[in-house]
Amino acid sequence: MTIPDVSQARAVVSRFRRALSARQGAESVLIVLSHSPFDGDTTWNALRLASTLQEQGVAVRVFVMNDATDLVRQGAMPEGAEFDLQAMLRGLLPRGGRVKVCTTCVTRCGMHSGDVLPETVMATMGDLAIWVVESDRVVTF
Repeated sequence: MTIPDVSQARAVVSRFRRALSARQGAESVLIVLSHSPFDGDTTWNALRLASTLQEQGVAVRVFVMNDATDLVRQGAMPEGAEFDLQAMLRGLLPRGGRVKVCTTCVTRCGMHSGDVLPETVMATMGDLAIWVVESDRVVTF
């Protein structure tokens, strides 16, 4: 039988402590949405995850950019859509969720600040960078 040296044992204990800490939950999660919201289930699953995280006491932030800006376009819900993604997004707010949308992306898509849901905050890449640094976890969809 081989006995591991002390440094190996310490490394195992350190990994175990990090894993245990991660299992206890992150304090904040940033979800970055960049895919078209009405093409497939990606955004729906991201919003389901956000809601579930909130139920577990995690602070959730959502940053909307690129093709995902259609999610925050007023009146953009396709007729006959299976899920109301905008309602799901709005549902995060009363529980402390925060939503920012890339101003450059909104402009690039031919929208103006008045075209987006009033609950969202127009933001910059600098705002996203701050959220990335401040968040315990970042998930992209």
